[in-house]
Amino acid sequence: MPIHDQSYRRYGGTRAMPGRSWTVIAWAGVVTMVKKRIFLGLLLFAWLPFVAQAVRLYLSANFAQLAMIAPTAETFREFLDYQNFFVFVITVYVGAGLIANDRRANALQIYLSKPLMPAEYITGKLAVLFVFLIAVTLVPAFLLLLLQILFAGSFAFARKNLFLVPAITVASVLQVMLASFTVLALSSLSKSARFVAIMYVGVLFFTKAIFGVLYAITGSSGPSWVSPGDNLAQVVDVIFRLKPRYATPWQVSLLVIVALIAISISILERRVRGVEVVT
Repeated sequence: MPIHDQSYRRYGGTRAMPGRSWTVIAWAGVVTMVKKRIFLGLLLFAWLPFVAQAVRLYLSANFAQLAMIAPTAETFREFLDYQNFFVFVITVYVGAGLIANDRRANALQIYLSKPLMPAEYITGKLAVLFVFLIAVTLVPAFLLLLLQILFAGSFAFARKNLFLVPAITVASVLQVMLASFTVLALSSLSKSARFVAIMYVGVLFFTKAIFGVLYAITGSSGPSWVSPGDNLAQVVDVIFRLKPRYATPWQVSLLVIVALIAISISILERRVRGVEVVT
């Protein structure tokens, strides 16, 4: 019987580029959510405001007597306001269990025992939420801008409001980042997706309630900085070149948002770690 040479030989296969493992996690998460009919229904429902605004754009462009409903820069700001509810629901539905479910199943240790860095794991989980939130904010807002150009048959509105492109982009990304990092940080603190959802809802509504109480006591909207949602609204108003709705300086609101994202990143860095096994 022949004896084959078992000496060292170079690896003949292909090597995956480092830093790309997060795409596998992201793809698996997106596919898992898309397979759920309830979630698909939620996504379709989230596009109803887009349909309503598209009809408005068509009517204002084709019927002179309806010129009073013609779009302005504020129209696109209002659209993102309409989408706040859907961003909230999708964040809770998708984000609450992204890390909590892995912790409950002890899958986090399996993930990080492979050649997968914690940053890649976090990026993959964030990407899942980013995809769906961008799909109900940035994408429909840009489509509305495109429809306005098509219905009007000219670039007059776009040329007059060129700032809308960066405004829509920055506002949508800021909204998505705040929601995604916050819920993912909370998800890393528990093994129960339900408890995470309760925590996220509680944080938003509790801070909103505190602002309401302070407003009733002081008679001023200055304390709006205690509410993450109101901080976001304040900054987005400035991004769209509109008068801020609260007395809080928009710089303070932006600082609070950046601080919340930074705190969330710090929590994720501490909670998503591999476990060293000593034998």
